[in-house]
Amino acid sequence: MNCLFCDIATKKIPAEIVYESELILAFKDIAPKAPSHLLIIPKKHMDNVLDFTPNDGTLLTALMMAIKCIAEKESLSAGFRIVTNTGKDGGQTVKHIHFHLLGGRPLKWPPG
Repeated sequence: MNCLFCDIATKKIPAEIVYESELILAFKDIAPKAPSHLLIIPKKHMDNVLDFTPNDGTLLTALMMAIKCIAEKESLSAGFRIVTNTGKDGGQTVKHIHFHLLGGRPLKWPPG
């Protein structure tokens, strides 16, 4: 399998890593859309949110706790947005589930 985010998770491709645990990796987006724009991924390959199963509770908890920790480290207490795109029509461009954490400025709605 050729997956950009798997290669980042295994450190085959460099990234500016801001958080790492046994299950999760977070790194800065290379084309940021906000002052803080980070990508949070499970190290385990999953295409998108539709790949989660009832057995993934530990992974989902780890993802949410990573987001909380990163938001605190980035001083985003005034607010932030978490986005995940699923499938072509949802705007997903990398087939490895990832969550965008955006903040550091007021964010408008609707986003797109």
